Parts: sequence; C-alpha cells; structure tokens
Amino acid sequence: MKKYILLIVLLISSFGYAQNEFVIAENYFREGAYEKATTIFKKLYGKNPFNTSYLQRLLSCYQETNQFITAEELLKTKIQSNPSQVFLYVYLGYNYERQQQKETATIYYEKAISAIDKKSNYSGIIATLFKNYSLLDYAIVAYEKAMENNPNANYNFQIAQIYGEKGAFKKMFQSYIDLIDKNPDYINNVQRYASRYLTEDAENKNNILFRKTLLRKSASNPKDVWNVLLSWLFAQQKEYGKAFIQERALYQRNPESLSQIFLLGKIAFENTDYDAAKQIFAFVNEKTYLREEKFEANLYLAHIAVKTKSDQTENLFQSLFSTFGKNAATIKLQVLYADYLTFQKNEAIKAIAVLKGALAFSNSKFDKARIKLKLGDVLVFTGKYNKALIYFSQIQTQLKNHPLAQKATFKVAQTSYFKGDFTWSKAQLKILKSATTQLIANDAIDLFLTITDNEPVDSIPSGLTAYAKADLLSFQNKNQEAIAVLKSVLLNYKGQPIEDEALFKQATLFIKQQEFENAISNFEKIIEGDSEGILRDDAHYALAELYNNKLNNPEKASEHYQKIIFDFASSIYLVDARKKFRKLRGDTF
Repeated sequence: MKKYILLIVLLISSFGYAQNEFVIAENYFREGAYEKATTIFKKLYGKNPFNTSYLQRLLSCYQETNQFITAEELLKTKIQSNPSQVFLYVYLGYNYERQQQKETATIYYEKAISAIDKKSNYSGIIATLFKNYSLLDYAIVAYEKAMENNPNANYNFQIAQIYGEKGAFKKMFQSYIDLIDKNPDYINNVQRYASRYLTEDAENKNNILFRKTLLRKSASNPKDVWNVLLSWLFAQQKEYGKAFIQERALYQRNPESLSQIFLLGKIAFENTDYDAAKQIFAFVNEKTYLREEKFEANLYLAHIAVKTKSDQTENLFQSLFSTFGKNAATIKLQVLYADYLTFQKNEAIKAIAVLKGALAFSNSKFDKARIKLKLGDVLVFTGKYNKALIYFSQIQTQLKNHPLAQKATFKVAQTSYFKGDFTWSKAQLKILKSATTQLIANDAIDLFLTITDNEPVDSIPSGLTAYAKADLLSFQNKNQEAIAVLKSVLLNYKGQPIEDEALFKQATLFIKQQEFENAISNFEKIIEGDSEGILRDDAHYALAELYNNKLNNPEKASEHYQKIIFDFASSIYLVDARKKFRKLRGDTF
C-alpha cells in the first residue's frame, strides 16, 4: 500500500514538474526566445512522444530558428514509425511551405486530404491543423470530406467560421443555415456568431445576404426556426413591424405562449417604434386569456397613447380604470395617469389627488417609491421644490442602492439644478456616474457636464443660472417663457461655452412650438460656429429629421444625413443617418 501511494505521489510530482517546464517554455516561445524554448520542448517531447502539443511547439521552434532540416527529419522519422498518423503530413507540408517550397508542400497537403478517406478518425485533427496554419481552403475540404465519410458528423459550424475569416459571407451564412437545418439547437450559437457580421442597417450587404439565404431556405424547406431567425434579424435592424409578422405567423401555428411577442413589443416600445408596439400590444390584448398579461399589454397601450398624444388618451384611461379598477394591482396605471394629467393636461392638483389615492392602495415600499417619485415630479411642476425634495429623499433613505433610489438621487440633483444649487447637484450626480441603470448614469453624466462646462469661474456669470431656469420652464411645459429666457442667455453670453447648448435647447423648443424656421436658424448657427463644437453632429441630425419628418423636404434632409455619414464617422447617429439617407436616395437591394 505504501509503495502504491509513493508511486502516485511520484507520478503527480512528475506531472507537476512537466507542467511547470511547459509554462516556462511557452513563455520563452511567446517572448521570441526560441533557442531556450527549443531546449525545453525537445526535452518534454522526448519524454512524451505522443503529446502533439509538445510536437507542434518543437516544430515551431525549429522553424523560427531556420532549422527546417531538423524539423523535416523529425517528421519523416515519426511518419515512418507511425504511418497511421496521417495528420503528420500537414506538419511536414507546412515545414516546406515555410521554406517557400510550395509545390512540395502541396504534395503533402494532398496526401493528408486523401488519407481522410482511409483514416476518417483523423479528419477533425487534419482540418483543425489546416485552420491553425491559415490554410483555410484545405481546412474546408477536410471538414467536408469528414462529413461525406460520416453522415453523423457535423462540421458546418467550423466551416461557417472559416468562410467568415475568408470574407466569403454568402457561403458563411449558408453554412450557418445548413447547420440549423440539421440541428435547430444551434440557433443561439448561430445568432451569436452571425451578429458579428450584421448591423442595425437593413441595407447593409451582409444583412441582405443573411435575409436572402433565410428566405430561400424557408421557401425550399419551411420550418418554424426560419421565422424565428427572420424575426431576430428584423429586430436587430429595428424593423419591429416586420419582426411582428414573423412572430404572429409562429403564434398562429402554435398558439401556446405570447411571451416572445410581448417581449418584442417591449423592445419596440423602448426603441420608440410606437406604431409597431401598438400593433403588438393590441394583438396580445386580443389573444391573451391571462388578466395580468392583458393588464400589462393595456398599460403599454396607455403609455403609447401618452407618448403619441392621442386624442383618445383620457377615454382610454377611464376605460382601463373601469375594467381593472383603482387598486394595488393598477398602481403603475395610476402613476401614468397622474403624469398625463400634469404634463399634458396641466391638471397638477387632480394628479396629486390621484397619487395620494394610490398611496393608500400601495402594499410595498417599491410601489410607494414609484408614487412618491411622481409626486415629486408634480410638485416640481407646481414650483414646490422643497416638498418635492422631501419625497425624493425619503426614497433615497428607504431603498438604498435600488434603481428607484438612484432615480430619486437624480431627481434631487435635477431639482437642485433647477433651483440654482449647482454644488449640491454635482455632489448627487457624482454618486450616479456608476449607477446600475445605464439610462440614469447617462442622464447624470449629461447634466454633470452641463454644469461643469458652464458653471461660473471666479464668480463671473456664465449664464448657467438662466439656462437652468429655462430648463425648469421647459420641464413645466412653459415653452414660450423658456424660449425667452434662452434668448437672454444668447444675448448676454455670446461666444461663451453655453451658447451652443442654449441654441440647441431653444431649437428643440421652437420645434415643439411649430416654429420651424427659427429652429433651422439655431441649428445652422451651431454648425457654422466652432468647428470643434460637440453639438455639430446633433444639429445636422436634428435638421435632417426636421426636413424629413416635418417639412417634407427630402433633398435637404439627405444633405444633412450625408454630412453625418462623411464628416462624423464616430457619431451615435451614423447608422440611422446612413439608413435614412439610402432610403431617401431610393436605393433598392
């Protein structure tokens, strides 16, 4: 027994020593110290002649130090003693390739390929070696022959990846589709790898290739999985209406769950495609038998009505309250209604009554926090800032580190900013820079930069106090008053950093007031100003959208979309601008 234990200890020690030597040799190799690496790998391979990792590294060391004859002799000896190991032909061929002996290399590559028919168990190793040596055409042939010899083998995934490396995207997508045709379980992997070559732009060449490949396969061999992939592709392209068509077809064939359709509706809503979202949630509302799912769908429909300022919004709220009641289950709907009453109907007193009624129904601290957040907003709207701050602070204390508490912290910062207390506002915003909710973090950074870029230096006025007042007036829907305040900022602080922000803010308010010519003038001033101005691409995009959506002037819209494409390659608007420019140009694919 003692001898047995000693033997195990010696074996483990030996293995550990070998592993340690391998790490040292590998480090030498990666650092380019090939002579030192050669010594260790030669020793390791001598002790372990069947370890292909040691063999491959030793051959690489010989090749890097121009010891091609030594490598050749090693391989030929090994082939002679082990003729069944046909993958060695790839090593030998590559050794000739390194010596620029292409014809001789090809002879051995072809030997390896031919050997697959007799030694199919080595086909995967041979193909992988070809791939590792970037001999991609040979790798594809090896994988294909392996599948010919073994119907159960499936190397389409590897073949697709190689086509991607070669830039043969049509063949790559075809291989991915063939892979799923054989085994639908690969769909998640295919989505992950295919997404590397796809963009949000539906007119991108690769997007078109993928779509056409899917449609051809769907026509020749109809399966649900093709609808799933088409829906996924359209969602990547933010074409949620088209994605819904695919999801609806799937549901009609198998009406078990609406979860995927509901998820698509949420994504469409979050990406402000309200037309598609409305269609989707109306469909969910019509088909579902689950009361909770029906309520959630209707809640989104109410959100859409508010966002799009539908004439039927009030009627919709009353209908929903009649159907679902005012209770703990409908608190989100009550909060939304209070928002609508305040910011669209200017009925803040009625909104406060609705929210206080909702507080009486709330059973959880999270529901109470949502209600208090909205109460704070309504109080800011009515000018009761200190009372609003009390509600926001209560949420901060009661739900520390929760996203609702982070939102309350932002509200404290925003309200302090409105009041002109920039120091306290910045202190709160610093806390939020690493907020778990990205939207809150982004809003915090934007407001922080607005303050730090424009706050007074050495008590010299910078216009920030007036700009914050205009921001507050805008929040309170007092757009004309906000425009007037911004006019004074532009008169009194011309040439200062705040000028572009005031021009842009005022332009957005002009658009709300249908004063389009004034908005155009402001955006053009931003573009014609400082060539390094950070709002120039924003101004071009805003102008393009204005001409495209409000003024029916596709020529001018194209001009500004094109400016973003050619002059602002890193702009967040680039993909959208390219997509809309091509559509206006009438491109067909």
